[in-house]
Amino acid sequence: MNLFYALLLILEMWRPAFCKKAAFNRAKTLAIACLCCCGRKTITSMAIFLGRSKKIPIADYKFFSENTWDVRELFDPIFSESSKYCHGNYICVAADDTKIHKTGKKIPHASWQADPMGPPFQVNLIWGLRYLQMSLLLPLYTNSENTPARAIPIRFIAAPSVKKPGKKATDEERKTYRELSKKKNLSTLFVDNVLELRAKMDTIGLKNKNLIMSCDGSYCNKTCMAIAEPRIIMLARCRKDAKLCFKAPAGSRKVYDDKKFTPEMIRKDDTILWQSKSFFYGGQWREIRYKEVSNVLWQNGTKRKSLRLIVLAPLPYVKGGKRNYRDPAYLLTTSLDAPIEILIQAYLDRWQIEYNHRDEKSILGVGEAQVWNENSVERQPAFHVAVYSAMLLANVITYQDKHHDDFGQIPRWRKKPKRNTCRALVGLLRATLLEHAEEIESRGIIIPEIAEILRQAA
Repeated sequence: MNLFYALLLILEMWRPAFCKKAAFNRAKTLAIACLCCCGRKTITSMAIFLGRSKKIPIADYKFFSENTWDVRELFDPIFSESSKYCHGNYICVAADDTKIHKTGKKIPHASWQADPMGPPFQVNLIWGLRYLQMSLLLPLYTNSENTPARAIPIRFIAAPSVKKPGKKATDEERKTYRELSKKKNLSTLFVDNVLELRAKMDTIGLKNKNLIMSCDGSYCNKTCMAIAEPRIIMLARCRKDAKLCFKAPAGSRKVYDDKKFTPEMIRKDDTILWQSKSFFYGGQWREIRYKEVSNVLWQNGTKRKSLRLIVLAPLPYVKGGKRNYRDPAYLLTTSLDAPIEILIQAYLDRWQIEYNHRDEKSILGVGEAQVWNENSVERQPAFHVAVYSAMLLANVITYQDKHHDDFGQIPRWRKKPKRNTCRALVGLLRATLLEHAEEIESRGIIIPEIAEILRQAA
């Protein structure tokens, strides 16, 4: 089995998501076009890649705007299959929001937002769309010492903000805006989808496993950290100056102790000893020092809910012949009994979702499709990410995310890659289209203009 055939087998799992077989066949052909077509990944360019250059691709646009199918049903079989690579009692999922640049001022849900790539001393604004992504973290380093973790996207949800009323708005409109902004924001959307993901785990045979949500600082707030489901463990990076405390002494009528402390104070406290364990980070196993403090209260956040504080020491690295240190990390988790090595490793693996964002936008062109229908704005990028997720899972199934002879010989001056990159996977798919054209139809990709596809792939 090669990468292309494994991808087709995963795409066959999408059949229950579509009522009609014609829609399912169109989904498969568009999935191949999402990965293999060159240039900007617009719907028109995908139609041209599929040999539909002599007719208007109205059906391809209506596939995203009018057809009745749910994007989550595309991610669910991928989630079910990829979870088989997660051993133990914990399923680690990374969550983060990403923004896609847009230019059209009439695109639904588009708004002015802060540029995440802007410098810290200047807030820049961009016009674009915001999406919430969740990726399952596969600990592939448990089977191979040199293979990093791989993040498999399992959710990609539009996360628009409530439109702020203008200067001429009435008091009633401003009041409505304040109420909606509390009920419909990124944190409430995150909580709803985490609970939905937990319910989905119960239906696919993961009922006895706990879900660890590894997040960055934007999700360390009272809304996200207050999830009451005991099988959901929140793990988020917190500020170094967060005001924390312990419970008041026994016999006191107070709930919170008067003595407050910050995570930075815990890091500098010599009475709390550093501990050390081996974790996989930066392509190899490293000794990382940490501190932990249990039964911590966050008065301004989670109120009376007990938390556990984890402090990671700065990691050294050498650059330009000089020894430097990364910034320390401060983590808050809602679990008081989960193994510390599982929690720290989940946080270290969270960075893999940033590689997902880079591949999706820089290599695959997620968000480049020019659509103005509200359904298309939500579905088309999510469909594109689902195809990317299917390709990553096919890579894990076929090659265990390791370099293989199918990718060709490596130049002698280049180091052997620790895992297969997105560019290498896309290049292998295009090569398979050229070298095994006679077997494409037998695998379910029925395209009358197959010669045009081969010409485009070349």
